[in-house]
Amino acid sequence: MGDKKTILVTGGAGYIGSHTCLELLQADNNVVVVDNLRNSNQESLRRVEKLAGRSLIFYQDDIRDSQALVKVFTDQSIDSVIHFAGLKAVGESTEIPLDYYSTNVYGTVVLCEAMAEFGVKDLVFSSSSTVYGESDVMPLKEDFPVGAANPYGRSKMMVEQVLRDLRASDPSWNIALLRYFNPVGAHKSGEIGEDPRGTPNNLVPYITQVAVGKLEKLQVFGDDYDTHDGTGVRDYIHVVDLAQGHLSALHKLAQNPGCVTYNLGTGKGYSVLDVLKAFTSVCGMDIPYEIVARRPGDVTRCYADASLAKSELQWETGLGLLDMVTDSWNWQKKNPNGY
Repeated sequence: MGDKKTILVTGGAGYIGSHTCLELLQADNNVVVVDNLRNSNQESLRRVEKLAGRSLIFYQDDIRDSQALVKVFTDQSIDSVIHFAGLKAVGESTEIPLDYYSTNVYGTVVLCEAMAEFGVKDLVFSSSSTVYGESDVMPLKEDFPVGAANPYGRSKMMVEQVLRDLRASDPSWNIALLRYFNPVGAHKSGEIGEDPRGTPNNLVPYITQVAVGKLEKLQVFGDDYDTHDGTGVRDYIHVVDLAQGHLSALHKLAQNPGCVTYNLGTGKGYSVLDVLKAFTSVCGMDIPYEIVARRPGDVTRCYADASLAKSELQWETGLGLLDMVTDSWNWQKKNPNGY
């Protein structure tokens, strides 16, 4: 029993958070979740508990509320923190930038202050490939310059800098900055998955909602990119592979690595139409789509060099595009209206 850890997961009711909570519980950790449910649903956590056959502890709080966080750290004996809580829509971030900076940047500062007060200094941070901005060189490596093109990406870039400065000021901190590529898919059971509010910003839930009849047709933003079929190319990663990457990062922090940065992706790029074709073959129906104008801020192609995570975390993806679309479709069919 001695090595059972208690992990605080901020934003644990969200898409990636819920899948990570499940992996943590299955690996015999205790899990404490803080989530304000602004973009998530507590039902995801009930299902995580059912799948794991174990319970977790839930606080409905905002990470910007320092008193609430102090109560969590006082009540629970936390060993380390995985920090997902934040706002994450690129388009929305250009409309309400202050919300993004307040939640993502200030919220992280409040969290780190509470951690420091209670001597909890192991942190895994949910960053993003958007910090790289537009790069002509692919695949993207961790030492490439950063230069995000929108407030969402810039908020992630700022938090990375805050955390590096924190570690430089106090070497007892160990921090993993995980730059995700495009998480898709769902748990095999179809019990938990991606449940976006309103019209999805991301390709796969958009496709599944067209397939299930919720949306009329898919909009493909631009077919004049310099790619094999003219549509944008992205590195899609199965959410279960991504969740497991967080457990690998926690193990790494036990070795006192300081502040380390890893890309989590497959290293393969698929175009919008590649994903659509794979989905069509899995669900056995044609997905109606129309080509519309490019979206401002969209890059031509974006995929990871994930070799550092493989060598230093002993982590690599095991699930391919077919798994991603099969599991997404299974989740959507079982949950046509989400949670």
